[in-house]
Amino acid sequence: MYKVNFTSTAKKDLKKLPTEVSERVIHALLNIREDPYSHINRLKISSDAPMYYMRVGDYRIIMTIEKANLLIMVVEVGHRSVIYRKYKR
Repeated sequence: MYKVNFTSTAKKDLKKLPTEVSERVIHALLNIREDPYSHINRLKISSDAPMYYMRVGDYRIIMTIEKANLLIMVVEVGHRSVIYRKYKR
């Protein structure tokens, strides 16, 4: 089972969200710990470490996955209208 960690940016993003939305995001992350690859999509960006995203309603979770360490690192959480501005999809 994968462990879920948050970057400091992701923690701040989560606190800014409405309570109902942040609970849905956390619940969604807990549900993908067994097999994350069946619930996520890969971001099409040019970087060394592949980045993934997951849809939770109108919000997106940007993450990296370390298969060797069984770790899901949540990088950023935000509304779909602004979250992809940093990442080319």
